[in-house]
Amino acid sequence: MSRRVRVASLLFVGALVACPRPPAPGDPLRGLSKAERAQFDSGRVTFDRVFTPETGVGPLFNASACAECHEDPASGGTGDEDERHAAVFHPEVIGRMCDELGALGGPVYQDSVTPLLRTALGIDREPVPPVATVVAARSTPDILGFGLLDAVPDSAILALADPDDRNGDGISGRPNRFFDGRLGRFGRKALVPALREFNDGAYQIEQGVTNPSVPTEGSVAGSPLPAGTDPAADPELPGHDLELTDAFVRLLAPPTPLKLWGAARDGRDLFARVGCTGCHVPALRTGDSPIAALKNKEVAAYSDLLLHDMGPDNADICFGLATPGEFRTEPLMGLRLMTRFMHDGRAETPEAAIRRHGGEGAKSRDLFLSLRPEQQAALVAFLKAL
Repeated sequence: MSRRVRVASLLFVGALVACPRPPAPGDPLRGLSKAERAQFDSGRVTFDRVFTPETGVGPLFNASACAECHEDPASGGTGDEDERHAAVFHPEVIGRMCDELGALGGPVYQDSVTPLLRTALGIDREPVPPVATVVAARSTPDILGFGLLDAVPDSAILALADPDDRNGDGISGRPNRFFDGRLGRFGRKALVPALREFNDGAYQIEQGVTNPSVPTEGSVAGSPLPAGTDPAADPELPGHDLELTDAFVRLLAPPTPLKLWGAARDGRDLFARVGCTGCHVPALRTGDSPIAALKNKEVAAYSDLLLHDMGPDNADICFGLATPGEFRTEPLMGLRLMTRFMHDGRAETPEAAIRRHGGEGAKSRDLFLSLRPEQQAALVAFLKAL
């Protein structure tokens, strides 16, 4: 081998060392300590754990493991499951217009039951009470990069709010608030304030697995569980496992966008030109964090984490302060991994999702539809690179 070839080979190897492979879906954030990486790896095991009736699943549940829904293309990704959510909207009631049906088993109505509950009640899934005014479908989002979203300061989100549309751009994002007044950011209606609460609550709501944070089973549309239908002692998951699951979800890296070439690069400019960035804010910045990998980082969320009115054709349930037509701006990071779009999964392509935008999104939708076909294709190519 000539000296020139040896030098070129060394330079190539050096470039590989200097430019490590970007995280793949399901990989952890870069820059974790040895202890944080160990927690992440152990947390993946708890996230993937499959529960049985004897170990805690049910008696009402939607899935028997976190990874049963968040599975594609890796643990923490998306899934093909749909859920039923229900509520009662009271627009005439000042200050408490929404009844999430908490006393009647809501707002999530589980689609599966254990054999013991089926025998006791003769049901295959939890019935929605007749009082519900709307039953909504919810598709499964990926949760990759959610730790970064959790680390964005409240002040950064509130700075983007314009509830009275004072700048006259037709976009009036406003925050949702949890029942105790804290700023919400997780969930399709942005009700849940913190990632830990989001994770802990999902064990009981989605799997029927009680834990120190949510120590009691849900009811069957408001009625108590029949005796003998829940053989596992509560809490069914110890606090240590909750911490590990939270570490796994918190430290999942966001999907790495593809490099933009040609039309996709032009599509990024068109995305801004038609006004999509008014809600889908390209980047948010995290604040202080005890985890260095989450501290003062830019996250390409393409969301403001605020509520926006999406028009009557998209309206379904109310939730907290969110009216039926209001939804949190869906983060677009990892959009290329999705096969269904919008909160209910009814849009099968990004183009169909754009066409379904109404309300505050109508202007951008119409501007998109006014583009030449090749421009529309370029904008979609950009989205498919995220």
